[in-house]
Amino acid sequence: MIEVIKPGLLTTIQDQGRWGYQCYGVGISGALDSFALAAANRLVGNAEGAAGLEITLQGPTLKFHRETILALAGADLGPKLNGNPISHWTCHWAPEGSILSFSGRKSGVRAYLAVSGGIDVPLVMGSRSTYLMGRFGGMEGRPLRTADRLPIPKPKANHRESIGRELPAEYRPPYGRNPEIRVIRGPFEEFFSDRGITAFYSTEYSITPQSDRMGYRLEGEPVSRKKSEELITCGLAQGTIQVPPNGQPIVLLADRQTIGGYPIIATAAHVDLPLIAQCAPGEKLRFRPVLPEEAQDAYRSLWSGLRSFLKD
Repeated sequence: MIEVIKPGLLTTIQDQGRWGYQCYGVGISGALDSFALAAANRLVGNAEGAAGLEITLQGPTLKFHRETILALAGADLGPKLNGNPISHWTCHWAPEGSILSFSGRKSGVRAYLAVSGGIDVPLVMGSRSTYLMGRFGGMEGRPLRTADRLPIPKPKANHRESIGRELPAEYRPPYGRNPEIRVIRGPFEEFFSDRGITAFYSTEYSITPQSDRMGYRLEGEPVSRKKSEELITCGLAQGTIQVPPNGQPIVLLADRQTIGGYPIIATAAHVDLPLIAQCAPGEKLRFRPVLPEEAQDAYRSLWSGLRSFLKD
């Protein structure tokens, strides 16, 4: 098992999400940066959907009571194994009794820890992801606490063969501060004025402190409307960008509600969701419209690069 010595700021168990239950009002949840979790899992020989830890801004201190291999991807929070700095996007060996700690944030917001075999908490509706709003999944639907014990399976007999395996930078998302996000134009542009649409695509929006796993609330030039009425409630996707009456956009993320009535101006291309997930409050986003085919091609290219380099 893994013993939690210190839980960190917000550390939760996540996988690739709880699919097939939105019609019942159950959100998908899962890793905000699904690419980083998938990459960490592949580095240690897991399936992409294995459960790992999503570590936010300030990392935990963890003790491994069983030998395993591990990998960290996404944000660089200064990981150390037994007091020695280790690289992320790389597979490392953790002997029994090892301590994983973090010295402090260097870049990004969310790091993902994968261990051989995944974290073996019970499935809830087909997923091990923590759904904080619903209070289920993961460790009793909550962030990790001091003295939690996370079950992990015995590693594969040949697990040490993966030690040193690394995903080169050219196969990773182009993380950085204040990124430009590709978006697909929304189905309700007629709700917005020409001035509002121009503002949305020509100015930067700051991520406010009132942002979390449900969504990022943005602040900038208001997106003005020409229709004041609300929509009949419709379904919401990861990356949907709603505009409430105050004109300040909201980018919906993994723990979003399943339906909503604010008009949708655009949806972030899924290839760029990792860039959003690694931005902190105070950083800025800029939006650029692209055709669906361009977004799809970019998404396939990113994920096929990962899968071709880190083959099963």
